[in-house]
Amino acid sequence: MKHLIALAIKFVIITLVLLVILTWAFDVSFMNTLMISLALTALSYAIGDLLIFLNAGKPTHQSTRNTLATFADFIMALAVILLIGWLLTGELASMVAPALVSALVLSAGEWFFHQYVDRSVVPWYNEYKSAKG
Repeated sequence: MKHLIALAIKFVIITLVLLVILTWAFDVSFMNTLMISLALTALSYAIGDLLIFLNAGKPTHQSTRNTLATFADFIMALAVILLIGWLLTGELASMVAPALVSALVLSAGEWFFHQYVDRSVVPWYNEYKSAKG
């Protein structure tokens, strides 16, 4: 249940950011923005939050794990928004600026989202990793 709540929070954050940047500022259609939001939420949560953030260092080094995962989330957001935006719109060059701005804003939010994941979603994971060594 905690993962579903975290996914919902992440989806809302990503969708709101992309609506403001892609749809309102760069005239990307609402449906294209929604499709990008869905894909980015799923990939970012699975890879950035669960795989990289939880395994990028010792549990006690939250800042290091957070930095690495946030950087990975930036690269992933940039790539996903650029690629899916290009596939949906047929315009690669016009998607570069929106993808870059969106990735920067989303990365700032990811820093705080990772702290939420650490405290509220997977606190057992830190205990498990600490016991293992």
